[in-house]
Amino acid sequence: MQDAPVHATAIPSFTDALRAVESLLMSGGQRTARRNAWTSVLEDRRRAKDRVEAQRFLEQATTRH
Repeated sequence: MQDAPVHATAIPSFTDALRAVESLLMSGGQRTARRNAWTSVLEDRRRAKDRVEAQRFLEQATTRH
């Protein structure tokens, strides 16, 4: 006798669950605005990190001469 095949069901990630709740509670425009705002936050953080690295480079370059 053969065992019945086992089918795995993927458990949604926390992020997937939040997005599902978000889609139920918000209209499409609000979702887009929230995602755009978060993208802006991430881009601001990246630019701040780049500024810090550039400042360190300049400080190192001026102390060597």
